[in-house]
Amino acid sequence: MPLNLLHANDARGSYPASWYAATANTLPPFPVLEGDHKADVCVIGGGFTGLSSALHLAQRGYRVILLEAQRVGWGASGRNGGQVGSGQRRDQMDLEKMVGPDDARHLWNLSQDAKTLVKSLCETHTIDCAHRPGVAHVDWNAADVPHEHAYAEHLNKTYGYTDIKPLDRAATCDLLGTEVYHGGTLDMGAAHIHPLNFALGLARAAQDAGVILYEQSEVTGIQQGDPVTISTATGRITASHLVVACNGYLGGLHEKTASRVMPINNFIVATEQLGQDGAEALIKQDVAIADSKFVVNYYRRSADHRLLFGGGETYSYRFPKDIRALVRKPMLEIYPQLKDVKLDYAWGGTLAITVNRMPYFARLSPNILTASGYSGHGVALATLAGRITAAAIAGQSEDFDVMARVPTIPFPGGRALRYPSLVLAMSWYALRDRLGL
Repeated sequence: MPLNLLHANDARGSYPASWYAATANTLPPFPVLEGDHKADVCVIGGGFTGLSSALHLAQRGYRVILLEAQRVGWGASGRNGGQVGSGQRRDQMDLEKMVGPDDARHLWNLSQDAKTLVKSLCETHTIDCAHRPGVAHVDWNAADVPHEHAYAEHLNKTYGYTDIKPLDRAATCDLLGTEVYHGGTLDMGAAHIHPLNFALGLARAAQDAGVILYEQSEVTGIQQGDPVTISTATGRITASHLVVACNGYLGGLHEKTASRVMPINNFIVATEQLGQDGAEALIKQDVAIADSKFVVNYYRRSADHRLLFGGGETYSYRFPKDIRALVRKPMLEIYPQLKDVKLDYAWGGTLAITVNRMPYFARLSPNILTASGYSGHGVALATLAGRITAAAIAGQSEDFDVMARVPTIPFPGGRALRYPSLVLAMSWYALRDRLGL
């Protein structure tokens, strides 16, 4: 029987023991679905995509029911690095070749809208999630710096984006208090947030807008038709439309989507409190960091002066027994001065990637839509996906269709063989990281 990632690594109905969960603006549990119900739209998944879809649909006057297998914000949406990045997961130069200049510009504009949407939702619904500006992209190899700087210039000249600035080696070392990087860029138009509190705020806003939310209500089957029927162990919903927003936790609910969207795990630690001076000695400005390794290191300061550090790699759907040891290794490559610092929290999460690292948007049938596979760039884009999916259901599909036109091919061998292919590819690129290639 295939491994069910909804239950493989975490206790049922409980948030993982992360720093995010420890500092969350908690919500009372929502009920379990029982019996038969009807809705205009059913949304499967209580992460950013599903919560944003439900909120925007309710604001358009639809009767919406949202089903979450665990707790709202329980999955990748409540566990990630919190970076609200600029652009798509692939850079604009790649997209210009992939989809042409017109769609590439539309995708850029959507990505700008995504960042604006996250901030406006925080302001409109009074979501306290420590929204702060600034993300630095820093280069492990000197050979990567010219491209990073050229890309910043390309965004400025082609797209009029002036919030990103080049960093030379001295400026990078000064910003980060480490000498391992050779340069990079600082994007003050990007941002970072407490992702779990953002998800919980979206759930609260959705409920206030009239969405009916159910937790611990894992979907066991989807029967296509008009209406579509969605089943759980204890209930059933018939709906005119369905939004499938499961990302890395889709399992076998829809094979075509599963062949294009693959779950992978990632891991984060939070150090003990370092004090303001100690935290600022690591990252001078309150900005988030992502580096150029294939197995990306991403990190930032917390509001209570910890270092939140994400990194490390494993090639199993099971979490490792010692996440602290796994993540401590790349952390000490950058900050060896933290060798005696205690790691108060360590957690893992499951995200989803695609072959080309662009999200998978699709109409699975005339009344079933899906968006997933954000490939580590989902805080802003998944939130936007909810809004444009709601608009598509309402008949305004231009933005959804632009995202759906981006080619997303199946993994070799489909769902059955995608995992062995991933292991081979990740092992190769991880080796390149270790060799400094």
